[in-house]
Amino acid sequence: AKRIGSALSKMTLSEKPVAVMMKRSVHTIAAFLGIVYSGHAYAPIDSTQPESRIEKIMKVLSPELLITDDPGIECDMEITKVSFADICDHEINEDKLGLIRRYMTENDPLYVIFTSGSSGTPKGVLTSHHSLMCYITAYAGMMGIDEADRLCSQSPLDYIAAVRDIYVPLLTGAYDCLCPKEYFMQPGSLFSLLNERKISCIGWSTSALCVLSKLGAFKESRPEYLKKICFSGSVMPPSVLYEWQEQLPDALFVNQYGPTEATASCTYYRIDRENLPEGALPIGVPYEDYKVFLLSDAGKAVPVGEYGEICVAGPILALGYYNDRERTEAAFVRNPLNEAYSELIYKTGDIGRYREDGILEFHGRRDRQIKHMGHRVELDEIESAACASGKVESSAAVYDPEKEIIWLFYSGEAEMKEVVTELRGRIPGFMVPRRVKKLDELPRLANGKTDIKELEKMANEA
Repeated sequence: AKRIGSALSKMTLSEKPVAVMMKRSVHTIAAFLGIVYSGHAYAPIDSTQPESRIEKIMKVLSPELLITDDPGIECDMEITKVSFADICDHEINEDKLGLIRRYMTENDPLYVIFTSGSSGTPKGVLTSHHSLMCYITAYAGMMGIDEADRLCSQSPLDYIAAVRDIYVPLLTGAYDCLCPKEYFMQPGSLFSLLNERKISCIGWSTSALCVLSKLGAFKESRPEYLKKICFSGSVMPPSVLYEWQEQLPDALFVNQYGPTEATASCTYYRIDRENLPEGALPIGVPYEDYKVFLLSDAGKAVPVGEYGEICVAGPILALGYYNDRERTEAAFVRNPLNEAYSELIYKTGDIGRYREDGILEFHGRRDRQIKHMGHRVELDEIESAACASGKVESSAAVYDPEKEIIWLFYSGEAEMKEVVTELRGRIPGFMVPRRVKKLDELPRLANGKTDIKELEKMANEA
């Protein structure tokens, strides 16, 4: 990293982030850190994405420099391409690196992570050094991670969860294994790797745990050294959680929630085996340095027990969307509850409810609420009810407003009649989907979340 930083420090660059388009390897992480040594923020870009999306990202980013390990990568923009191999052996200039570090601040940008945008243009979430440190320090403390732990990372390096995989080991001295993607479709090989490397702690997406469960990962072996498991990204199906808990009875399981705009995750819930909640798992309590509260549609405080939009404030807020002032000002707004001074908050668009014991529950997206047959219906509530039986692995409800039809797509062992019967026993009749379709697997986005737009397309074409 110091060699790369020294090489970059000799170039005349503006303050724009440096783009990185490399394979998922330790060399890529070295490139990230080398960029930081040079006083810049880095922007990881997955070269396997559709070309149209890469073009949109590059247009927003408008970088002057691209570091790559693939000489065949082409770019229509006027940009300097640098080969990783050409800069990784550069002589270290400690004096120059020290001078750069001397004039950096903790509020300087560290990275840009691109997320999807409702307008079709990806949003580049720009986050500072300080915000990242707040999160990983809180996460490592909550999970009890230290130099004795051995981690195994699953997340793509251009995804927000990767910041945990990169910086927690650097903070604590823990060992980290960058697990190849293909291992997650080969449960036997994956569990063998976990045991060979004596992996004790993982922070994976919910979908990764679900895939392993679906592929029968525990039929032949189990991770013998695994003691700490954190998952996030989507709602955990009860049946999958029960299987993992049964196979790893002594392990800690933690449900984590939070948006990229609040530095990865803002709340956590340690799962109590003796008092498992019915339905969806709570999302818990805020991490240290995170202020998480609920607002009504009118911008008022929401009493305990009532529903409101989940909002986040504190030093962990992103600096905004890179090169997108309009969307930044729309998403990061002044706290309407604080008239004494200007306090920025991020409105997540998620609906939550605080219980009497201070535990926060997640109740879906604001934009997932529909008006159907004169009733307000939360599509996430339908999905939660479908997954409650244990025979449904994952589900997704979508709505066709023109035909006024609720669709439910699901995967799992349950037959369609079983699913409908189960739903009728758990939710009002007007909420029961008129169309139910079983799939071998729900379509997924690159980050593991359900591809709702693809399901809406399937419903429209039916």
